[in-house]
Amino acid sequence: MFVCGNQACGARWELDEVQIRNEGQGPVFRCPQCGARNHVEARTARDGSTVYRQVTAKAAEKAPEKAAPKAAPKAAPKAAPKARSKPAPR
Repeated sequence: MFVCGNQACGARWELDEVQIRNEGQGPVFRCPQCGARNHVEARTARDGSTVYRQVTAKAAEKAPEKAAPKAAPKAAPKAAPKARSKPAPR
């Protein structure tokens, strides 16, 4: 059972009543009543089926679905610019 995280809504839904999608921030379901985004975590059961568990948005941010590929190493930092000399007297 899933519960809408919107404080004003709080509606309860069964798995067959919601659509779970990946909207770019991991799997979420939108509450059919108010449209709020609610994060879920997908796990594979021993029999090979996918099981979903509702998680808080903070927990979803800490554990990304897949690790992003590492970026190429950055070039060596540039040397600090030399101090400017005083202007010539007029």
